[in-house]
Amino acid sequence: MCGRYAMAQSQEEIVAFFNLTADESNPTLQLNWNIAPTNEIYIVKDVTTSPSTTSLDTASWGMIAPWQKSITEARASQSHAINARSESIFEKPTFRDAFRTSRCLIPATGYYEWATSLGKYSPKQPFYISNRDGKQLSIAGIWSSWQSESGEVIQSAAIITREAVGELATIHCRMPVFMPEDRWESWLDTEAKDINRLVKAMVLEEPDAGLQAVPVSPRVNLVANNGPALITPIELGEPETLF
Repeated sequence: MCGRYAMAQSQEEIVAFFNLTADESNPTLQLNWNIAPTNEIYIVKDVTTSPSTTSLDTASWGMIAPWQKSITEARASQSHAINARSESIFEKPTFRDAFRTSRCLIPATGYYEWATSLGKYSPKQPFYISNRDGKQLSIAGIWSSWQSESGEVIQSAAIITREAVGELATIHCRMPVFMPEDRWESWLDTEAKDINRLVKAMVLEEPDAGLQAVPVSPRVNLVANNGPALITPIELGEPETLF
């Protein structure tokens, strides 16, 4: 799974990377090296206009299912729906409607994964995974809107994951689905509803191409910790504390 990630690029850099229109109405979030479930995150989505336009927006990380009745239940459910498996997203009740109608791209500088006992590293050792060339990651996602009993509308989103491959599989069994630039337009197209084509869009010949994984301090384990030091590589075996 992908349970934490970093977004250390500015709004202007995100707009430029995704070829969006610079607009004063674009939302702005603080740089964050330790994004956790329910945090507000950037999403890139198509807005249904004539013609449709691609825009930058924000959403709360963790999908809120349409059947949630109260804001308390909705918020509590989010941590269990931060990731949607690509193998079953089209049939799971929480995710299937959004997969057909409201897909998005989730910008990230990199993401964290914790080694499992099935890999070759010490269990729970955190790794930071990013592009070797420093370019932003473009993660496939879905989003939806939910309205509370008081009328409050909350946008929420989930990251789509797949089976990990290559070196990443020695750390954890899952990894995000990355969406290459030549598929952005078709992925975001709100009129594209063919399940088979959408599933094929998530399949890449080399899903881990250009990625690197480096061990980092377990300080990232605490959501309260933040800052660029969290993504600084460490030598395995060094004594580390949470404080």
